[in-house]
Amino acid sequence: MSEALAPADEEGVVTALAEAYDAGVPLEISGRGSKRGMLRPVQAARGLSVAGHAGITLYSPQELVIAAKAGTRLDEIEAAVAAHGQHLIAEPPDLSGVLGVRAPQTLGGVVAANLSGPRRIAGGATRDHVLGVRAVNGRGELIRSGGRVLKNVTGLDLCKLLSGSHGTLAVLTEITLKVLPAPERCGTVTLTGIDPTKGVAALSAALGSPYGVSAAAYLPAGAAARVPALAWLGAAVALVRVEDFAPSVAYRTEKLRQELARFGRTELLDDGASRNAWRAVRDALPLRGEEGAIWRVSVRPSAAPAAAAAVVGAFGARWFMDWGGGLIWIAGPPSEAAHDAVVAAARAGGGTWMLLRAPDGLRAAASVIPQEPPALARITSAVKAAFDPKGILNPGRMYPGV
Repeated sequence: MSEALAPADEEGVVTALAEAYDAGVPLEISGRGSKRGMLRPVQAARGLSVAGHAGITLYSPQELVIAAKAGTRLDEIEAAVAAHGQHLIAEPPDLSGVLGVRAPQTLGGVVAANLSGPRRIAGGATRDHVLGVRAVNGRGELIRSGGRVLKNVTGLDLCKLLSGSHGTLAVLTEITLKVLPAPERCGTVTLTGIDPTKGVAALSAALGSPYGVSAAAYLPAGAAARVPALAWLGAAVALVRVEDFAPSVAYRTEKLRQELARFGRTELLDDGASRNAWRAVRDALPLRGEEGAIWRVSVRPSAAPAAAAAVVGAFGARWFMDWGGGLIWIAGPPSEAAHDAVVAAARAGGGTWMLLRAPDGLRAAASVIPQEPPALARITSAVKAAFDPKGILNPGRMYPGV
């Protein structure tokens, strides 16, 4: 790939995309390249990076709103809101460990990939907290959607459409997010030595309780052993998190511990151990260091134990669950046979999948996300044509030739 274009401002992005449109030149869109290994390899001879287009443009702690240019490092945004006792609601993960990269992630990349962490089950996905965007489409036209206030209902809601589009519809240049006060304390109830079926049942019971659970995960013994905050338990473990003011957390975790004791041996993790454990779950660190391919499979929680058993039987998968069993992280050999087994397990559970990481050969040959039904595919094609008529934005990222 030739040297990437690196416009330092929004006007430069507009100019670069207008010129690429006129010339019909496909571009690989990125921030700092931390997610280049996700999904399919982009079929483009030149790149366009928005890493130089960075900086917080608005932060109003009283209004719970922050806006920043797309190339702004996410850790800078997290530090800015943390200084005012606030946090990003969807708890976006840092996948650099499992993707094998050192580059810091940017706000634009997190929103473009719609990455959400353990708190998604309680607080919603990243796209749910995007209040407004500025972006440049495949014609080089600047578009705006949403605004900088919580009660905004003007215009079409393109924020959710562009969130999760992986740079295939437009290049994000500025994003406005809703933030919330960060919890004073975090506590976790652990259940050890239980199998996946009983583990998911315990997580479901906790999520159905009145105690405001903000995260629920299950780690087999091998995965738990890779998390320092959990390794001392020496067994498979189900985790249930509560976040709030200190007295409330103490009361609710104790009540949860009593209610969940019927499922197995319970322990309580204090604030520090809880934060460390959930950071590891958030960033998929139980799979860090695994060679080969990594998939994310979403199924209904009740189907998760069978899906996990299927991939273990097919190729000895290493795995763990988040989102109360609704998300399964899977590691295994980078082969078409292993990929087919993951796809079959996801379909059997009525769910979906993403090939998050694999060698380029498998990423190019396999369906990295499910093919859409014909009616939905026609809508997708029409949307793509409206935003990027010449197909110059991240071609091939999600589907061959698209």
